[in-house]
Parts: sequence; C-alpha cells; structure tokens
Amino acid sequence: MVQPSRSAPPCPFPKVFPSQLERNDEFYMWLAYNQALDAWREDEVPIGAIIELGGEVIASAHNQRDSTRDPTAHAEILALGQAAQAIGDWRLNQATLYVTKEPCPMCAGASLMARVKRVVFAVSDPKMGCLGGATDLNTLPQVNHHLEISRGLLEQPCLELIQAYFKLKRSED
Repeated sequence: MVQPSRSAPPCPFPKVFPSQLERNDEFYMWLAYNQALDAWREDEVPIGAIIELGGEVIASAHNQRDSTRDPTAHAEILALGQAAQAIGDWRLNQATLYVTKEPCPMCAGASLMARVKRVVFAVSDPKMGCLGGATDLNTLPQVNHHLEISRGLLEQPCLELIQAYFKLKRSED
C-alpha cells in the first residue's frame, strides 16, 4: 500500500557551521544537530547522529523510519551501518558516536554490539533511553564491552529542536 506523501513542516532552526579548526566533541555534536535538522526537513523525528574515527567523520545519518517504513531506521543504526561499511569491519572500537538524543534500547544495544568506544549524546530520555535514562544497558555486568558515555553536550539546542518539532506536530492534529 502506497502512503500519501506528507509535506514536512517548515523548520525554523538554521544549520550551524562549526569551525573546523578544533575538531572536538562540540564540533561533532553540531554536525549531529545539523543531521537532526535534515530529519525535520524530511518530516522525520529530528534525531541526528555522527560517527567519528581518528578525527574524521566516517558516518552521518538522521532518522528515516517514516520515509523508509522501517522501524529500525534510527539515526544511530543507519550511522553504525555506514561506519562499518566505511572501515570494512563491524568492530568500531575506536569510534565515537555523537547523537542528539539518548539511544533507545535498540540503538544502545547496537552500539554495544559494534564495540563503539564512546557515545556522546545531548538529551537524556527518561522514558526510552538505555544509557542511563530509563535504564542503562552499559552497566549490565554480563556485557562483554562497556561504552564510555558523555551526556548533556549541546543539550539545550537539541532539546529545543525536539520539543518544537513535537509541538508543531501536535498543533497539526
């Protein structure tokens, strides 16, 4: 069954162009934020992800669940797949995942399975977050890999983006 095309709500947030002189956590998180803006422009929940390895972006993605009709098409899952393809290995043990919202159970699990070194996220998710929000898969004693976690980087702009999107969506109903 073909779904009728939806028109994306206008995105009132501009892209950010961070200086490339200092490629630090903030630089990569702004790139993830820009991916979230791309998601909004495609009428997807505005979550963006970047994977960095050795100072280079090896993957960038945003949510695409609605456009692909795939429940697994979260920004993190898409970025992890791209990164594995980019380096030719599923083990991303020196890579850092930057994401605008705390990973859900699927994405947190995939990050653990991919052996990602670090996960940096902006907004905590007390309902579905699985790296400290609702639960913490990373602290399970049985897992054979543990992630380094950084929380709250660029939390305010990422939270404002998510809240504005859902406020607009609710007003359309």
